[in-house]
Amino acid sequence: MVKPAANGRRQVLSVVNGGQQPVVPDSGCGFEFTRDDVALLLGEKIQTKNKHSITEKCDAMRDYIRRLRKCIKWFEEHERELLVDQEQNHKALESAQNKCTDMEMLMSEKEQELNSIIMELRKNCTVLQEKSAKEESDKLAAMESLAIEKEARLSIERLQVSMLEELEKNQRECSTANQKISSLNDMYKRLQEYNTSLQQYNSKLQSELNESNKILKNVEKEKVAVLENLSNLRGSFTSLQDQLAAAKTSSNETMKLKEALASEVGSLRWDLQVVRDERDRVLLQGQDLSVEVLKYKEWAGKSVTELGSLTTKSSELEATCSSQSDQIKRLQEKLAAAENKLQMFDLSAFEIRTGYEEQQRVNCDLQLRLAEAELKLVEGESLRKRLHNTILELKGNIRVFCRVRPMLSDDGADNEPKTVSFPTTTENIGRGIELLQNGQKHSFMFDKVFVPESSQEEVFVEVSQLVQSALDGYKVCIFAYGQTGSGKTHTMMGTPGNYDGKGLIPRSLEQIFESRQMLQNQGWKYEMQVSMLEIYNETIRDLLTTNRPVLTELGTKQYAIKHDANGNTHVSDLTVVDVRSSKEVSFLLNRAAQSRSVSKTQMNEQSSRSHFVFTLRITGVNESTEQQVQGVLNLIDLAGSERLSKSGSTGGRLKETQAINKSLSALSDVIFALSKKEEHVPYRNSKLTYLLQPCLGGDSKTLMVVNVSPAPSSISESLCSLRFASRVNACEIGTPRRQLSVKPLDARFSYG
Repeated sequence: MVKPAANGRRQVLSVVNGGQQPVVPDSGCGFEFTRDDVALLLGEKIQTKNKHSITEKCDAMRDYIRRLRKCIKWFEEHERELLVDQEQNHKALESAQNKCTDMEMLMSEKEQELNSIIMELRKNCTVLQEKSAKEESDKLAAMESLAIEKEARLSIERLQVSMLEELEKNQRECSTANQKISSLNDMYKRLQEYNTSLQQYNSKLQSELNESNKILKNVEKEKVAVLENLSNLRGSFTSLQDQLAAAKTSSNETMKLKEALASEVGSLRWDLQVVRDERDRVLLQGQDLSVEVLKYKEWAGKSVTELGSLTTKSSELEATCSSQSDQIKRLQEKLAAAENKLQMFDLSAFEIRTGYEEQQRVNCDLQLRLAEAELKLVEGESLRKRLHNTILELKGNIRVFCRVRPMLSDDGADNEPKTVSFPTTTENIGRGIELLQNGQKHSFMFDKVFVPESSQEEVFVEVSQLVQSALDGYKVCIFAYGQTGSGKTHTMMGTPGNYDGKGLIPRSLEQIFESRQMLQNQGWKYEMQVSMLEIYNETIRDLLTTNRPVLTELGTKQYAIKHDANGNTHVSDLTVVDVRSSKEVSFLLNRAAQSRSVSKTQMNEQSSRSHFVFTLRITGVNESTEQQVQGVLNLIDLAGSERLSKSGSTGGRLKETQAINKSLSALSDVIFALSKKEEHVPYRNSKLTYLLQPCLGGDSKTLMVVNVSPAPSSISESLCSLRFASRVNACEIGTPRRQLSVKPLDARFSYG
């Protein structure tokens, strides 16, 4: 839970969640969050009284978003406070370093004076050499004992590490036990639902039995009336006798029906008793598991106590070492006292040395505080990103990252002012970018902005959580957009043969296969399929086919794009390859790169002339939980937009450029229609937009990486790219939906 701050500036989290606790007024944010609070807030499920009421769902969603915004606001203020503390620590560290330099200069001067005096008094030191040797032998003995104690301390530390590992193992076992308990609770809920349905059916049978009893009573009443009128109606005795026989037969049939219903009710009661016995058995199993969890907790507590005892022993050994070091210092002071003529100089040198050590301790303390502040800043930033991503998923917006490539020698901007800058304010740092064109500044804000010095690893760290969602059963789409020569292919594919220069596609595949290896321990089995295609001159090409393109009446082989009811996209006759490792995918990537259309233009030495689409389909099955997930990872490297006047394209290159600009213009029209929330969205105007329809208007997690060139000659294209990216970031495409299902009975036994 959230704890009240000591300065009276924060309130508990229950107030944010709608509680009625008193709030301490303050000008600041007013509340404080911990890691557990954020995890609870992120894991909270939105529930309404009426599942079919859209108004209640919207109100619950607004309340949840309001609490998330309050949490983000608190983290931003906390981040500002940490930045202020960091600046103060930097200033204190600089002043301490200046003092250290002055102290070192003073020490050097004093050492020169002492050396001159020591040279004069060396003759008097011969008498004290024997005493010094004796003290030295005592010192060596103390050092040997200190070394023995250090070895003992190292052995204790190793034992402590082993105890920590055992504690982690116990914690993992506790987590597995908790998972079992949750599964048993789910089974118990299903049994309760079945019990409720049986009770409803029993009540229905009871009502039918009551109706049968009423009919019997009516028949009995009619029989009594017939017997009373028998003496007065002797003439119609035969007819009344027949009616009486018929009444008796109907009564017998009703009695038989009553007995049948009673027997059926008895069987239902027996089934209900069996279900209740099964429920009691499940409850007993849950209690047994709870007892085992308590035992694990007791073992963990014992490990903690043993760790505390080892810590106390370690502190005692440290105290012994410090006492022996104090003894060594006292021996040194006795040796200094024997040198009476050097006593004043030794004392001054000792004072200077102690001051220097104190200053060093202060410096270490400041550095530790600075490191802690930076760590808190990093943790706060990561939590802010998680909250921000959660809000974006709830809104359904397309996330947009901006990356500015470094200046190249061919850009020729040595004497020209910089056209791209990055704001340093707390709200805009790492998210803002500014362009200067004709003296006018244009500012943009995105989910993340990467400066030219950002590495491929830093870019992938921001994307890794989105890639992980594909294994969890989501549809994920990441595409790179920008003008020719802005670094799209470098961002997606990277530099061949350079480990640090690997792009998003190879790094994403490595993460997915590593995560698959770890998830196997939890009972998950995955199958993965890869396909690669390019859209060249509004024509789809299969980059993995081993055969030559088949000619039809219309020319080359035609591939059709189809979308099913679940929002999945399929391309007819496209080569799909089963893969089991990242090396196999790397081989396929190299083969596809050799088949891709690339040529030289005036704007780029090696320009991509087609849209490259990499698709990884993931199917996962968990035998223990009987769950099945289906995820899709689409990684797209769009062709670069360029002006005909700058590209210098002619002939076939001119046709390629026109086709590229036409498809990107169609993409812009789709984004414009989505931002305006128009009823008709022109997806079919281009093969590219029709292929991206589930990513732009479906239930997938979509990220756009807009690449920008910092060259002054490309400022117009960069401004157009950033404006388009802003419109993309404002689009709402719907909340991402996880494709999770329970395996059918036949699939449970046929898989694997």
